[in-house]
Amino acid sequence: MNAARAAAAAIFLILPLPLVAGDYAAELVTRAHELKLAERLEWQALLHYKPRLIRSGVESQADDAAFFNAPDGKTNPASELDATLAAFFSTAEDTEAQPHPQCRFIARYYWLQQQLSFDPTRLQQQRCQRFHDWVAALNPQALTLVFPAAYLNNPASLYGHTLLRIDARGQDEQTRLLAYTISYAASSPEKGGFVFVAKGLFGGYSGIFSISPYYLKVTEYNDLENRDIWEYELNFADDEIHRLLMHVWELIPIRFDYYFFDENCAYHLLSLFDAARPSLRLTDRFPLWAVPADTVRVVTQEPGLLRAVRYRPARSTILRHRQQQLSREQIRLAQTIALAPNTEAQPALTALPESTRARVLEVAYEYLDYERVRGHSPLGEHTSARLQELLLARSRLDVINAEPPPVPRVRPDRGHGSARIGVALGRENGRAFQELRLRAVYHDLLDPEAGYNRGAQIEFGNLVLRHQAHESLRLQQLDIIDITSMSARDALLRPYSWKIHVSLARKHVALDLEPLMPHLQGGVGLAAEGIGGSFWYALLEGEADINGHLDRGYAIGAGPGIGGFVDVTAHWRIQLEARHQRYLLGDEHTENALALNQRFTLGRDSAMRIELSRRRAFGQVSRAATISCSLYF
Repeated sequence: MNAARAAAAAIFLILPLPLVAGDYAAELVTRAHELKLAERLEWQALLHYKPRLIRSGVESQADDAAFFNAPDGKTNPASELDATLAAFFSTAEDTEAQPHPQCRFIARYYWLQQQLSFDPTRLQQQRCQRFHDWVAALNPQALTLVFPAAYLNNPASLYGHTLLRIDARGQDEQTRLLAYTISYAASSPEKGGFVFVAKGLFGGYSGIFSISPYYLKVTEYNDLENRDIWEYELNFADDEIHRLLMHVWELIPIRFDYYFFDENCAYHLLSLFDAARPSLRLTDRFPLWAVPADTVRVVTQEPGLLRAVRYRPARSTILRHRQQQLSREQIRLAQTIALAPNTEAQPALTALPESTRARVLEVAYEYLDYERVRGHSPLGEHTSARLQELLLARSRLDVINAEPPPVPRVRPDRGHGSARIGVALGRENGRAFQELRLRAVYHDLLDPEAGYNRGAQIEFGNLVLRHQAHESLRLQQLDIIDITSMSARDALLRPYSWKIHVSLARKHVALDLEPLMPHLQGGVGLAAEGIGGSFWYALLEGEADINGHLDRGYAIGAGPGIGGFVDVTAHWRIQLEARHQRYLLGDEHTENALALNQRFTLGRDSAMRIELSRRRAFGQVSRAATISCSLYF
């Protein structure tokens, strides 16, 4: 108790407080120490304190001095609590330019008021009118966690994104777009490229919270980026929602260091839930990295927290679904009509049954609007008028609107875990080996597809350790980054497919010589759905290897790569790949590779693989066969 009074006295010597206020503030500090409020989950959550990885103690993840009242508040919860109590006695007016500490840190004020029962005659409570007006404008009734699926053309959203929607009272599904959302993202002039990824990996950007209308986010994710959106309505009580909004009010101007893998959009949304209901401790479950799909998974698995789930298909998903209801000739007709000057003058359209005519007009409209949003419309300034004509023509037909795309059988939160561990047994060139395989994140083409995007592969930190007889355990392969985007083309949607792969991998360059070398690979090409649910792709690829055993220390080449996969059953996938590379710079040689892989799903989070490969390079043939079992978590 003497230490508490001494700490309070030190603070009050600095702050110009009236004597009576100083006495009461000292009493509050003493009681706070007696109750050990600085050690409570609620205070730790409001200040974003987490245990240090190396040294003892805690440290706040907030990186803005304006978030703290004490000079050492970032690392000293008790000091910050003392200084916060003292700040509440400020006699300054509450203004927009300089908010009163009670209003600036309103979540802390109300929590401390609950714990210490402030005497209003000795500590005057501020009205904080701007905060109450803001909450009144939001008119909150519920919270919805929004998960736009992965978007491979933006490094910030490679494995999805999350944001929080504030559902207002009286809103329904038709007016839900008018709700507001809270999101956390990197403040960056770059939106992609190597610089963005590099800075995002090492905290080179500031992360900030922001608020924006939901319809803008739907336009961005659903329409511009063609990402399906999943909406998870959560079960928070009114007082918890109010507590979360008070904390958001504190965070809006605050800067955090943004990290692509851990302190990202998904992680910091969980910190809001922890502030609303500290007993959740959701952020504690992600000490190393936070994948958005995994954070959604822990939220939905929390007993009683999930209320309802809704699916909002992307514009491209709707267009693909409606194409499936037409023949190839009817799809071509829809494309022609979309770009034609006069709908009524199309005899091929008027000859169709009314129900089919309606479907053709719907596809024509969706296609033209899809091109408009992408900025590729061939009609230019006449696009809007043509869209109105198509809608008018469709409205004249007494036919029920087409059914929306079906909800995917498996939600993203019910797919396999993004981390993977496995063991493998195999033989290569007559020698047996055993492998330990570890992957940090996220999904490859041979993993169980349920809950993930078809044709998408995103892996970071894929590690393979191998042991052979009479040899010590060695690093066989480390995939630093491995991204493959195979987007199927059809009659109306014409995306390109691409891949990029950076790794350390061993290659046979001579008999009994298999050095570990940096390896870079990239490619661009086309992909398409085939018969029987198969999926095929072809790319022009380039590769580069660097190692002292190569002529001139490097080898750069290019060549075609083809492949595909088919799901024989819901649990059995077969994948075939073939590649030819001609290295013309550095070490000149030719490399041919063929692989036949199979995956058998054992459960949602377990699978077995059989992998066969043949490779010819540097005048020798290498053959390998492997069987492995993996667990996802």
